[in-house]
Amino acid sequence: MRFSNNFVWESKGSVNMRVLEETYDVIVVGAGHAGCEAALACARLGLETIVFTVSVESIALMPCNPNIGGSSKGHIVREIDALGGEMGKNIDRTFIQSKMLNRSKGPAVHSLRAQADKAEYSRRMRKTLENTDHLTIRQAEVTGLLISKGEVSGVRTCSGALYHAAAVVLCTGTYLRARCVYGDVSVNTGPNGLQAANQLTASLEENGIEMRRFKTGTPARIDRRSIHFEEMEEQFGDERVTPFSFTTDPEEVQIEQSSCWLTYTNERTHEIIRENLDRSPLFSGAIEGTGPRYCPSIEDKVVKFSDKERHQVFIEPEGLYTNEMYISGMSSSLPEDVQHDMYRSVRGLEDAKIVKNAYAIEYDCIDSRQLYPSLEFRALPGLFAGGQINGSSGYEEAAGQGLVAGINAAMKVLRREPLILERSDGYIGVLIDDLVTKESTEPYRMMTSRAEYRLLLRQDNADLRLTPYGYRVGLISEERYKKLLKKKEQIESEIRRLETATVGTRSEVQTLLEENGSTPLSAGATLAELIRRPELDYDKIAAVDPERKPLPADVCEQVNINIKYEGYIQRQKRQVEHFKKLENKRLAQDIDYEAISGLRIEAKQKLNRYKPVSVGQASRISGVSPADISVLLVYLEQQRRDSQQAAASEERI
Repeated sequence: MRFSNNFVWESKGSVNMRVLEETYDVIVVGAGHAGCEAALACARLGLETIVFTVSVESIALMPCNPNIGGSSKGHIVREIDALGGEMGKNIDRTFIQSKMLNRSKGPAVHSLRAQADKAEYSRRMRKTLENTDHLTIRQAEVTGLLISKGEVSGVRTCSGALYHAAAVVLCTGTYLRARCVYGDVSVNTGPNGLQAANQLTASLEENGIEMRRFKTGTPARIDRRSIHFEEMEEQFGDERVTPFSFTTDPEEVQIEQSSCWLTYTNERTHEIIRENLDRSPLFSGAIEGTGPRYCPSIEDKVVKFSDKERHQVFIEPEGLYTNEMYISGMSSSLPEDVQHDMYRSVRGLEDAKIVKNAYAIEYDCIDSRQLYPSLEFRALPGLFAGGQINGSSGYEEAAGQGLVAGINAAMKVLRREPLILERSDGYIGVLIDDLVTKESTEPYRMMTSRAEYRLLLRQDNADLRLTPYGYRVGLISEERYKKLLKKKEQIESEIRRLETATVGTRSEVQTLLEENGSTPLSAGATLAELIRRPELDYDKIAAVDPERKPLPADVCEQVNINIKYEGYIQRQKRQVEHFKKLENKRLAQDIDYEAISGLRIEAKQKLNRYKPVSVGQASRISGVSPADISVLLVYLEQQRRDSQQAAASEERI
């Protein structure tokens, strides 16, 4: 929409300096997984967008594990794709092994996970950004915010250059005042030795943003040639690969896959760790930041799970054209010499040569309760945040937030309503709601157990749930949306047919039941009733369904799941209806909760501080009880009646 540049003169002491000044629609700070999605979303919506990175070589960098997806995270990647994001497409073209996790369990927890060629993943994402219209990439460190009339109006870089925009999206990852630590070694850098962003935190704090200090870590990388793979259990990918993106042709991802390997720590490993805990910065107090509970270092595991005789260690390739192997399950901040002994105590790693030491990384992030569900700062209109700066962990969580933050920055510039994903819409909705509502004292990691409606929020139906939102905001094409509508109609039509089509007790039906260990029919039954039997499914009854027409595999999958789990699905839909009643009861941002009698003191304080947008969100704030919610509902009803009476009085006058 708009781009302009100019030079201005600024005085620094007695010296006049000529600095660059440019104007865009949206500025994105950071080009990791969150920043890439935010920048692409804004540019694809036609807004002139600039994305800043401390190094163009670090675009979409995978500084830790070389994979995308996994339990619950795979759901997020498919949701990103359904909304019009890029992560799913990118990993489909750069993976080296793919596996659907939890196949032995129900469809709600099936989740796709792919090993990436991390260098190729980064290169391909960079190429996508470089060839996207309306998108400019700039290598520079952003050092401060520009504020005008209480709203964010742009940023300043380390060179003094000024960049103006109607919206700014912070996606700084783990770079804010980053410090990498192992043993006595402490280096003020970002991950992989990249430049840290050391000045932006001060500007954020000066503008009233509350910061906190978190930490994460990564294991060593070991030379493939020094590993005895014959001593380990080889791990293979799926025979038939499922793509992440709903737009990827499944035949295009049927490739020759790389292997991973499984080994274990042992008592000798644990002994080495215990003997050197006093040298661990994690236990000596040298590390101040709080680490992730669900992704602990190996020294954390040994201390907290002292009864465990061993821990799993996965050996994963970092790419097709490197010998670096990622030692998953053994992140650490122990000294270099201890790492040498520790890794070599593991079976198959007796002669291991370390290419890169394991390290912990500390970084600044915000208290994400300062954000609206749109991921815009409550106190600084025009400023959005997505990714690890919000106190989350994981590439997938970051990308999901980045996409939503980018969309809403664009919606603000375009003067359109923000995209607010509710908990019943998707895992991204759960993720954002948890971040902006609940206190996070450690890096937040998404898990299937956090999603109370997970049977509805399956990874297989992400397109049916979220593609209409992507179409509404403008990131999904008309062609793709029409394909979705056709798919939806095919699913509904086939379910209606199966609910009414009947089979009798003829011999071929009884034979099918017998072969599958199912009880014979004593009377007629519908095909849907047969599918609901635990031993049968949509594919198995094809032999006794002569009216069946060929349908795409993804349609068949949805038909089978929706029929087989109908009772559970309907129950969750009723729960969602109750949930939405509270979500639809909006709370004005100017309510003074101190003036509402009946609320407890803690509830008044919390509600005034966080200003929830709905009764539903208020109910999830720690310190707000069910009794307080009842008081709020009574208050809203009284407000509604007062408003009606006032309107009636005006009509009489």
